[in-house]
Amino acid sequence: MPPIKSLGERVADALIEDGLLPKTKVEELLELQKKDGTRLLKLLTEKALVNDLDLAVATGRVLNTPPVNLPRIGIPPEVAGLISKELAKTYCVLPVSRLEAKLFLAMADPLNVLAIDEVRRITKLEVSPLIAPEKAILDKLNNLDAGRNASMEEVIKAAEKQAELEAEAEGAELIAEQNENLSADQLAAAGEEAPVVKLANLILVQAIKDRASDIHIEPFEKMVRLRYRVDGVLIDATPPPKNLQMALISRLKIMCSLDIAERRLPQDGRMRMKVGSKDIDLRVSFMPTVHGEKVVLRVLDKSNLTASLDKLGMDPHTFKRFKEAVDAPHGLILVTGPTGSGKTTTLYSALNELNSPDYNIITVEDPVEFQIPGINQVPVKKEIGLTFATALRSILRQDPDICMIGEIRDSETAEIAVEAALTGHQVLSTMHCNDAAGAVSRLDDMGIAPFLISSSLLLTCAQRLMRRICPACKEPITYPAKMFEDLNIDRKSFDGVQLFRGRGCDRCKNTGYTGRLAIIEVMPVSDEIRKLIIKRVSAMEIAKVAESEGMQNLRAVALQKVREGVSTLEQALLLTANNH
Repeated sequence: MPPIKSLGERVADALIEDGLLPKTKVEELLELQKKDGTRLLKLLTEKALVNDLDLAVATGRVLNTPPVNLPRIGIPPEVAGLISKELAKTYCVLPVSRLEAKLFLAMADPLNVLAIDEVRRITKLEVSPLIAPEKAILDKLNNLDAGRNASMEEVIKAAEKQAELEAEAEGAELIAEQNENLSADQLAAAGEEAPVVKLANLILVQAIKDRASDIHIEPFEKMVRLRYRVDGVLIDATPPPKNLQMALISRLKIMCSLDIAERRLPQDGRMRMKVGSKDIDLRVSFMPTVHGEKVVLRVLDKSNLTASLDKLGMDPHTFKRFKEAVDAPHGLILVTGPTGSGKTTTLYSALNELNSPDYNIITVEDPVEFQIPGINQVPVKKEIGLTFATALRSILRQDPDICMIGEIRDSETAEIAVEAALTGHQVLSTMHCNDAAGAVSRLDDMGIAPFLISSSLLLTCAQRLMRRICPACKEPITYPAKMFEDLNIDRKSFDGVQLFRGRGCDRCKNTGYTGRLAIIEVMPVSDEIRKLIIKRVSAMEIAKVAESEGMQNLRAVALQKVREGVSTLEQALLLTANNH
């Protein structure tokens, strides 16, 4: 008689059956389970081998419990209110709907009999369990809480009403220019008023709900504009009233522990907040303009960090070459691309792969975007002379195995990075140029001798972020054959392939896109390319040789994503206009 399988093993079998998990990975995890006793389901979650929803669906199938996709459904307040928030969070459960005497209950653990009994006792209803990821339940609970609070419009109306009453009482009209002379104490008091605190919190929470990467608060003569950058595009939001401009900016400065009285010079700060189950860091920049201070908040969501290299979406051949370079004992790896193209995230993914007690890993960044346990991270502080170059010199005296430099901007930093790569260290960094081959020319322009570049450089990458088609409004589309001709795209490569676009819906705010994915051009430095570097040939010639050796350029990678139906032809052309 075969041994009885554990729940984790049965769930793993279901995931293998659905093609979501390789059998070899399960065998590795079972070995790991024997060594340290960690449960298989926990290992699947920790290693991020499957996403939360797929894991919940497979577990539900094994337990004969239906899954529920919480982000996609609305829960009536009267149903959610059947149990207290404290009870819901304690047991990680959430009432979803009610049908006469039956209550459908989303649960992270449908085997938790105590939770079912407690909900049954409180509601006096028959409980029918549904399975959902723990994170989805906690996020939904927090969204329901946020929904119970005032909306942006209500907070603004309340604040305007309060301001009008105060103005009437004083018999004066509120004029923005008069606020310029407020003292630090008055600004601090204004920043702590309830409507302003609520308004600042709402702006931040809404940005996180909309998956914004940046928040822009821009003052003009008669209005303040609020915009969120979502998937790389700026979108207007309900603007705060002009008469709350100074108080709102003061509130944000208080949250960042900055000097609220200083309004003539730029200031930079940081704040940290928890929204639902997410820890969010915000990098904040204040810049004086003609009509007041402009504020930009960069949202750094740790959950956006790719857990490992295999989640970067490279094809198997490219991934193999990238992994070989990352696993090499020494050498220089460069990731290039414009600002906001996800270069740092790719480097963090490589560092996550290398992060081990066996290695001393040190980074120097401007600023440190994400804090990673086990890695020593040094922030650049130019005002006191701590630049990339000076920090890197000190790092090399700290017995490092792996160094990550936020960006190579000058010849001094480039020189030290190359020397470090030649003296037995692995060095990872970013650079601003258009393509992978361009990184070689950029190092040459910085004054690095070609023989040093060819000896130290292992691999260069070029990266862009491509918008994903919204799955809620995805629809087929056909393009005329002439369009492919005009754009110099081989029509035959799309034969038998159905292309798609996003029609636009409420979920994607009528843009047709939701989320982004990285497209990466990977150029390993082969012996042939090393010879070309020493001869100082152009980046174009190096790229041609790299393509003949199997490199897929950015245009080819982008078009592959179009063929796979995850993005549109317009996105491929927009992102790779100069890369074909």
